[in-house]
Amino acid sequence: MAYEVEAPKYVRLAQTIQGRIEDGTYPPGSKVPSENQLVQAFGMSRPTVVRALELLKRDGWLESRQGYGTIVRGRPAGVEQRDRRGREVLERDESQTPGRLVVVDQVPVPARVASVLGLPRRARVLMRRFLVVEDGEPVELVSSYFPAGLTEGTELQSAGLLTGGTRAHLEARKKVRFDHVTERVSARLPERSEADLLELPDGVPVLSVLVVACDASGQALQVSDVLLPADRQELEDTYRLG
Repeated sequence: MAYEVEAPKYVRLAQTIQGRIEDGTYPPGSKVPSENQLVQAFGMSRPTVVRALELLKRDGWLESRQGYGTIVRGRPAGVEQRDRRGREVLERDESQTPGRLVVVDQVPVPARVASVLGLPRRARVLMRRFLVVEDGEPVELVSSYFPAGLTEGTELQSAGLLTGGTRAHLEARKKVRFDHVTERVSARLPERSEADLLELPDGVPVLSVLVVACDASGQALQVSDVLLPADRQELEDTYRLG
């Protein structure tokens, strides 16, 4: 059994604000919404909001100016743009990605996905499963799940390759807006069907990146389980000790 530890609320809020800085919602030089506005917008306590802002100030994303408030500084010097697995999943153009669409079907919702979507375990959801291939070798298996009703009238139910990515498609067709992504990484042994698709020998684990894409209210719009062969992955991060 894989145990997952969710990041503290203030860290998740800081990540959301950082994402809005990066996508231009809060451009450099602009004022960040007040503490009261953030409390109301995210439904979090004032201490949580204050702690999130302090974390962003410490890391150089924000600064306080006397008599003016909290200002966006933008990306701190020396911070590299790391690959964001969630953004890649949401914006992947299947028609331009080496690989194949394995299945599109209504399936029983997996337990860990059901808890995120707030669904009973026997509910059925639409799943799109795509296998990414590089140089003839399978490198990533992405199973994306969508809440009931969200895919009606869209091409997500089609067995054809999707052009432009699920985010752009749903925002255009269903008038929803993706706001932030949470990624949870765990390790597990793959199911037999997953191992066969990834061409893994028996006993080789996978890294599972659960990508939860939500609107501003925190409602999950898409949940994707990204499986990566653990024997072909290396995780590295560099950070400053304060």
